[in-house]
Amino acid sequence: MSLSLTKQHEALQSEARAFAREHLAPDAERWEAQQSLPGSVVEKLREHGYLGAIVPAEHGGRGMDLLAYGLLTEELGAASSSARSLLTVHDMVAYVLVKWGTAAQKQRWLGALASGARLGAFALSEPAVGSDASGVKSTARLEDGHYVLNGVKKWITFGEIADLILVFAQNDGKLSAFLVERGTPGLTTVPIRGMLGTRASMMAEVKLEECRIPKDHLVGGVGFGLSAVATTGLELGRYSIAWGSVGIGQGCVQASLRYAMERTQYGTQLRKHQLIQELITEMVTNVSAARLLCAQAGERIQAGDRHAMFSVMMAKYFSSRIAARAAADAVQLHGANGCSDAYPVARHLRDAKLMEIIEGSSQMQQMAIAKLAYQSIDVD
Repeated sequence: MSLSLTKQHEALQSEARAFAREHLAPDAERWEAQQSLPGSVVEKLREHGYLGAIVPAEHGGRGMDLLAYGLLTEELGAASSSARSLLTVHDMVAYVLVKWGTAAQKQRWLGALASGARLGAFALSEPAVGSDASGVKSTARLEDGHYVLNGVKKWITFGEIADLILVFAQNDGKLSAFLVERGTPGLTTVPIRGMLGTRASMMAEVKLEECRIPKDHLVGGVGFGLSAVATTGLELGRYSIAWGSVGIGQGCVQASLRYAMERTQYGTQLRKHQLIQELITEMVTNVSAARLLCAQAGERIQAGDRHAMFSVMMAKYFSSRIAARAAADAVQLHGANGCSDAYPVARHLRDAKLMEIIEGSSQMQQMAIAKLAYQSIDVD
């Protein structure tokens, strides 16, 4: 697999890199300290068409193919994982509507999501439910032409400000997905602060107390919540996080190269010390390998390949692990400076740790990848 970029891909990559360096990187540390992403930044993302970038043009999006979307995610992730995480969860909702939304649902919400006029959030996790999505405890009951939702969702990225939340709940024991608009009576969101990483991603606890929504807010049919809707959203989410992890790794490479050129020890630039060269070599090689795995995953999703899920899981697993390793090495290379907010590598280390946990922990990915590997070969 080679990473062959068309002129359009190269142009998009350059555009996204310039955007990230101008609008994200300079203030990323401040946003993390404030634990919020300013509305002005969200507006910039809207103006450039980065919210809903993967949505087809006929629905108001930029219609990016998956490689272009990956390159965008990498560049934004290298500057600010919190800003990148807004794209991830917002696009998970938009992508679900593209695949499973009714004509009426698309008309009502998809255009607004594609333009970024409304923000989406993906509410699957609960206080006692993480990797095992089938264990969701939130409930939905049909009553007088409405669904009534009850339950608590937790760790919902940008749940604090999202306008449209995709909520998963059990309907007579069948996991189903529902669209809930902010302002619906019975829906409340409580900000979550003090997270290890992506501190500006405005996580929230989402509470549903006798929350009534119209019957036509059901997405994909009763019982399709896990097998269709969640699977679709999580596939894109893992793909986006894989590329975002590559971005963290690349950010560590850039910061380390710059520091190793500027810093002198024992009368010699750091970059000329062999052990420093080893750290840089590992970073560069692993990031390049992760990027290729991500490109392969995107190619297989785009082609509808039956091995697409396998590739996405491998990309997410490998990319998140190398991001964590690159960030740890980058902090080590920076010494005490790497432990301060004067350099971005401490933030990269915190963010990289989360990448190994969200959208399926590394351990869950190991179990799933091994299972799929056995299914894909003939074993005597």
